[in-house]
Amino acid sequence: MTAPRKALWLIPLALFLALAGLFFYRLGGGDPSRIPSALIGKPVPQTELPPLEGLTRNERPVPGITAETFRDSVTVVNVWASWCVPCHDEIPFLARLAQDSRIRLVGINYKDQPDNARRFLNRYGNPFAATGTDERGRAAIDWGVYGVPETFLVGRNGRIAYKLVGPITAENFSRVLEPEIAKAAAKN
Repeated sequence: MTAPRKALWLIPLALFLALAGLFFYRLGGGDPSRIPSALIGKPVPQTELPPLEGLTRNERPVPGITAETFRDSVTVVNVWASWCVPCHDEIPFLARLAQDSRIRLVGINYKDQPDNARRFLNRYGNPFAATGTDERGRAAIDWGVYGVPETFLVGRNGRIAYKLVGPITAENFSRVLEPEIAKAAAKN
């Protein structure tokens, strides 16, 4: 067998590596939080979710999510579940967001048992002004959720301004989320 024939097996390998490199580049260099969302700039999906039964905040029942939830305020929507390990890690950042007077923090509880969800929020403190339960995951599909946790920023105009895939961390909180909130809050 000649040397050029022996090298033929390199062609499929080179093609595979080129395609893998292209996919890696297009997906943001492997950073799942950079996966683009087709919903950016679009109105929030029609979302009517019942409240998490028995959940309170400041000794008042926490409402579910309706179209009114997104009216006339910058809203941060966090999709979470008690069984989600990264959701436990991002709670301190959600608590910080809950203190930000420029926004309203809302939670979508994804495919969770109500007792487990309440225990989770009672353990860490409930940062959400409203929490809707998405027992079957239908609302998450409408929002384009890949998996929990995910966080959306909705402008006063009711349009999705930003999407963060994965947990809120110290790095993406200060580098990405806070500037996006400032940008949305500055818009009328």
